[in-house]
Amino acid sequence: MTEQQRFASVWDAIEDTPAEAENMKLRAALMRAITEQATAWPGTDTEKAHRLGITGPRFSNLKAGKINSFSLDALVAIAVAAGLSLGLSISGRAA
Repeated sequence: MTEQQRFASVWDAIEDTPAEAENMKLRAALMRAITEQATAWPGTDTEKAHRLGITGPRFSNLKAGKINSFSLDALVAIAVAAGLSLGLSISGRAA
């Protein structure tokens, strides 16, 4: 019988290190927030991409959730262009 493991998130289960998992969690959260913000705007996807300072194909990747197409740095810049205010919360975790 195989013992089952439980993970706090899918990223904890599939990433090789805790640092990689945290990076993916941050990127996923930013992508969701940016997409929600842009979806609420009037206009075409091309207009929304321009407003975010990215190309149409890049906007399509964002909407499709292609997380590996975006670095954390790039998503921060896009979030700021979207008019989002970013914050940081840091907490200790059990060793």
